[in-house]
Parts: sequence; C-alpha cells; structure tokens
Amino acid sequence: MAASMASQAVARGLHGASAKYLFLDKFKCARVSSRRWLNLQEYQSKKLMQESGVTVQRFYVADNPPDALQAAKRLKAKEIVLKAQILAGGRGKGVFNSGLKGGVHLTKDPSVVGELASKMLGYSLTTKQTPKEGVEVKTVMVAEALDITRETYFAILMDRACNGPVMVGSPQGGMDIEEVADKSPELIFKEVIDIFEGVRDDQALRMASNLGFKGPLERQAADQIMRLYDLFLKVDATQVEVNPLGETPEGQVVCFDAKISFDDNAEFRQNAVFAMGDMSESDPTETEAAKWDLKYIGLDGNIACFVNGAGLAMATCDIIDLHGGKPANFLDLGGGVKEKQVYEAFKLLTADPKVEAILVNIFGGIVNCGASPSQLDCAGIIANGISLYTPGPQLAPLPTISELALAQSV
Repeated sequence: MAASMASQAVARGLHGASAKYLFLDKFKCARVSSRRWLNLQEYQSKKLMQESGVTVQRFYVADNPPDALQAAKRLKAKEIVLKAQILAGGRGKGVFNSGLKGGVHLTKDPSVVGELASKMLGYSLTTKQTPKEGVEVKTVMVAEALDITRETYFAILMDRACNGPVMVGSPQGGMDIEEVADKSPELIFKEVIDIFEGVRDDQALRMASNLGFKGPLERQAADQIMRLYDLFLKVDATQVEVNPLGETPEGQVVCFDAKISFDDNAEFRQNAVFAMGDMSESDPTETEAAKWDLKYIGLDGNIACFVNGAGLAMATCDIIDLHGGKPANFLDLGGGVKEKQVYEAFKLLTADPKVEAILVNIFGGIVNCGASPSQLDCAGIIANGISLYTPGPQLAPLPTISELALAQSV
C-alpha cells in the first residue's frame, strides 16, 4: 500500500478542507484540523469576483443586527438571503447555540432580517465541518436571493499533467463534482489553457456550450468564463471553483458560490488579498507555527512528530500507528529550517498537554548544512536548535552527528 489512511488524510489536510477525520484502524479515530494558507470568507471571494467584472448577487456585510436590517432594506430585493460567515461548509443545516436552526435563511420580509441576525451574531454555529463547540459568527452577508433555473459547475485550476491551467466544467452543477466524475464521466469537460495565449474566445464559447447554455446565454457565459480567468491570473490563484454557475429566469448567468485557492508563494505580490485573510477560526498552534514557516496539523494522539519533509512526516505518523501508538501532530520543519525555527517548533510541541513523547526523525539530505565548526553536518542545525530549548533537567543538549562520529572513532 503506497500510503496509509493516516498519511492520506494528512495529505488531504494540507490541501484544503476545514476539518477531516482519519481512521487509523477500525477502532481508533483522530481528528485532523487542517492548515490553510489563506482563509477568505464567502463575501470576500465574491468581492474579488465583483472587482473583476464577474456577475454575483448584490450583497452587503454586517457585524450587528441593526446594520443587517438596514442592508436588507437597501437591497430592495424581492427575496433576501441571510448567510452566516464562517469558514465551514454545511451552514444551511447547522445549528446555533442560540437555538436558531440553519446558518442560511431566506425571507421576503426585510424587517425580520434584524431579528434573525440577532440570533446569529455573537453565537456559535455548529455544522458537520466545525468543531463540536461550533464557531462564533462575527459577520453575516445580506444578499439578494435569485431564482436559479439551471445549475452548472465550472472551475479553473492548475494541472501538472498539462503544465498549466485547465478549465473543467459540467452541466451537472450544485452537487459534488467528484460524484459526477465517478458516475457520469462523459459530463465532465476539459479545456487546456495556453499560458501565453490565455483563454481563447472559441474555447470559452465551446465550454459555455458544453455547460448547456443556449442562445444569448452562451455568449454571456463565455464572457463570465473569460473574466474568471482574468481573476485567476490577477490574484495568483491555484484554483477558482464556481458551483453553481447558474442561469436565472431573467436570463442572467450568475456565479452563485465560489471557492478561491491562492498560491502562498505569491504573497509578496498579493499583499491586499492576503491582508483579507481570516485567521480567527484557525487553530492557535497552527497559526503560531505558520509565523515561523512551519507546517503543522494537530492530531489526537500523544506522540509528537518532529520531522522534516512532508513525505517523511506522513511516513512517521504511519510508523507510530503501525506500532500501536497515536501521533499527536504532523510537523514538517521543511528543508531551509534555521535553529530559531527548530527552537520554536520544539516549544510548540512541548506546550501541548497531550504530548508525552517526541519522536525526532530528521532526514539530513534536505537540511541546510551549517558552515561553522559546530555545524559541520546537516543534523547540526536540528541538534543545536533543540538544545536551545531545555524545559527541564531531563532534556540534555543533543550532540551533533560530527560529535557522535568522533565519539565512536575514539
């Protein structure tokens, strides 16, 4: 088996969803709180699309009930949708500790929006993707509710196989695209984008046609597709996923919901976008680890993993599990780690009350080699970094590989 359930779940955690459960075997279950490089609320993604000329619902954002009520009145819409803004899916079926059921509410009466918002703001919403205690709602989005005649799926993402961006679409939207790909693969359409040319007009029209848009809507959908690609480039995205990309009875093509993933390596170019990042719902340990450029995912075990390299980190989690233990975390120091980062990583691990032991498993081949006499080899940085942190007499400064080799030769 190439990778165990544990390593697969950690790998998934590094790429996206807010929280997942990994099954180490039939009887044990560990909760993975995944690391997300940039967290944007739904209204923030919609704002970015709006700025690029993409058609979205009219909306306002409020952080108190009176403002939510005024926003509903300003919309002057036939129907209004009120959405709690948290970084988790399943909001519609969630439950507030105020007693209100559902984080998404539709109403034709603007006057009730304030009352609904008063039962959302300041209260915790629990969904299938949040912790058991839920997540406190600090903002709500008040938007114009539009009828959807038909739902489609559209995404632009980076594809290694094509060495660049690819458009993926399906006339079956508003549902899990993986399910569509599994049961009806003929309904998945792809268009490879030339990174130098961009999306050609004929490509956009062909995708719009494959998505089922007809007549004037085909041209309108093609224009939306090209604007979404402009957004993709503008914000250095790795993925722009619209589900659903729908049409209304009034003859409009609208992006009703979207998820945008960003390239964290482009942060220096995207200061304004990254400044919008919401870290309030992230695990405090993960947030602290990110400050030191460490990749950390919390698990439910008691054996901490102090490792460099994502593959080795996942393998280490598997080894612990294989021998009946439970990993307490996934911690990847990376290849360019410095002594200060090692020190901070060790401090994070020892601060976790669940941790009873730390397994240090370092691959010297990817650690920056020190040039000073105390760092004649790769492991010197790791050993010296750990020796900086001495929580008690039971932890002695660790020797470097050079020192160990010298002792063996004597």
